[in-house]
Amino acid sequence: MKENIPVVDFRDFQTPKDDPRYQTFVEVLGKGLEKFGFVAVSHSGVDPELIEQCYRVAAETFALDDTTKRQYERPVAGRQRGYTPFGVEHAKDTQVPDLKEFWHVGRELADDHPLHQSGEVPPHAYPAEVAEFERAFKALFAAQEAFGLGLLDAVGEYLGKPPSFFRDLVRDGNTVLRIINYPDMGTTVPAGAVRAAAHEDINLMTILPSSTRPGLELLTRDGEWLAVETPPDVMVCDTGDMMQLLTAGRLPATTHRVVNPDDSDGGRLSMPFFIHPHPDALLDPLSPGYAEPMVTRDFLTERLRATGVA
Repeated sequence: MKENIPVVDFRDFQTPKDDPRYQTFVEVLGKGLEKFGFVAVSHSGVDPELIEQCYRVAAETFALDDTTKRQYERPVAGRQRGYTPFGVEHAKDTQVPDLKEFWHVGRELADDHPLHQSGEVPPHAYPAEVAEFERAFKALFAAQEAFGLGLLDAVGEYLGKPPSFFRDLVRDGNTVLRIINYPDMGTTVPAGAVRAAAHEDINLMTILPSSTRPGLELLTRDGEWLAVETPPDVMVCDTGDMMQLLTAGRLPATTHRVVNPDDSDGGRLSMPFFIHPHPDALLDPLSPGYAEPMVTRDFLTERLRATGVA
């Protein structure tokens, strides 16, 4: 039987530091990220009913006609807000588009904030045709971010960094909630196309509620594809390219994909939450000599161009 990713209970991290459960959480989380690049976290504090509501709203949104959805495209913002149509994004090592469309919801900053004025943290693009969209996804963004900051605190503890290390790094960062629709393709799948081709996430850390259908697989260190199978109501969390650079490879970005179903499955919805550092943050490897430091905005721009969205 294949080993799967570890499951930890976030309530253990909320105990006093001298409680054995606290240290066990930190160790299992850190070692799981080192080994798999992925862990599953239960009792995140994100309301399961909110997640279900957001999936209902997502289904309603993607059912809008193509012309309506395309009103909310924002290519000049690197598609970091609003709608991205089916067939646009591809993995950085292939030109075959993924079988998906998606919507980005992001942080909202005050009009006079420098990052808002520069466009680096773009304004929202909520669909006016879906009454619940703005309220539901604002609530999910806030809940996911609160959990994500706590999880980064645990990662910082594992790495021996000060308590504010990651919170300072991501403050006002262009973190995005991506709502993805993988439509049911039936027998019309283009040659070589999959729901999401093998890739690594760009960002610091990704938080993923349970999707509406299976299909997520990760590439193990032994070069084998492992289906990510977890209990219900967990957050699947993985580290991205920015974390790999920052930690000099100690917490790697693991290759993963979303495979096509064997038969018609009615489509798949997913809502990953991508945590990004502040655009001005310097990703300076914690081990000197690992790689040249990069400013977050440059790193992100480079990867967005490589995936066809900028």
